[in-house]
Amino acid sequence: MNQPLAYIHPEAKIAQNVVVEPFTTIDKDVEIGEGTWIGPNVTIMAGARIGKNCKIFPGAVIAAIPQDLKFAGEKTTVLIGDNTVIRECVTVNRGTVDRLKTVVGSNCLLMAYVHVAHDCIIGNHCVLANGVQLAGHVEIGDHAIIGGTSAVHQFVKVGQHAMVSGGSLVRKDVPPFVKAGREPLTYAGINSIGLRRRGYSDQKISEIQQLYRLLFLGGMNNNDALDKIELELAPSPERDEVVNFVRNSGRGVIKGYSRNGNGAD
Repeated sequence: MNQPLAYIHPEAKIAQNVVVEPFTTIDKDVEIGEGTWIGPNVTIMAGARIGKNCKIFPGAVIAAIPQDLKFAGEKTTVLIGDNTVIRECVTVNRGTVDRLKTVVGSNCLLMAYVHVAHDCIIGNHCVLANGVQLAGHVEIGDHAIIGGTSAVHQFVKVGQHAMVSGGSLVRKDVPPFVKAGREPLTYAGINSIGLRRRGYSDQKISEIQQLYRLLFLGGMNNNDALDKIELELAPSPERDEVVNFVRNSGRGVIKGYSRNGNGAD
């Protein structure tokens, strides 16, 4: 159902049962899947690809060109998966020549005033609370939660099932399955509550805890700790995910917490 007070470009591809409320603008080269609700005063620009059963609230701007002075008008997109909720005044910018796309996965919640910059990749089932700001090229793994008003530096990666506390400055990569807090941002334990909610057994959580004891609390540098983890802990998808994440970190991972208030490798 399209309101007469909304503007929809004739070349936009709008599926069945999409509701477009008044005063919304939908440009050409836009695709919107079945059952999606587009609230009033939303702006959807060229290059948006929005999945099924999404909800986009007033003031959101999807697929504006990147806030990158190197952008030269290349054809890029924003991809938004199914069942994702984008709340008031969220901005999701198109990609640049680096990735040619910005991606928000399925079943995500982006709360009010979130900014997702060019070339970000957000996985499935992620929650970005109010006011989270992602710089360009950030990667967020599945089931990750970023607390409100946190700012994430460009090229940073946040691993799957990680939880970052509100108000954080995320300058380094946050590995999978952990909680991260304090300033500067440091390891604050395993995200055990989140893991249990998603079906992880107590035994599996215990294995992950042991892994991070070696990595963050064993008094070793990261390379030695990873070697010890591979030597002493049985292979598993979780072990391999953490080892690969830390080994391939471009910005380096957050520090482990120490009682003297300083980080420790």
